[in-house]
Amino acid sequence: MEKKELESIQRYMRNLFGNPQIKVTGRPKKKDSAEVYIGEEFIGVLFEDKEDGDLSYNFQMAILDTDLED
Repeated sequence: MEKKELESIQRYMRNLFGNPQIKVTGRPKKKDSAEVYIGEEFIGVLFEDKEDGDLSYNFQMAILDTDLED
């Protein structure tokens, strides 16, 4: 993913979730995905989906049962 594309997605996610600490960074060995962080904490992966001439992005975030403990 290109730097300009990552910046655009980051801006969108920051506005959508109201959180200026969201960071979207490229993955070193993958061109079709990026990592998403809040501050320094990794929260998920963003995948580029090119199908039938359309471009979309899928955000995948795992929530562990240990994350839900109080």
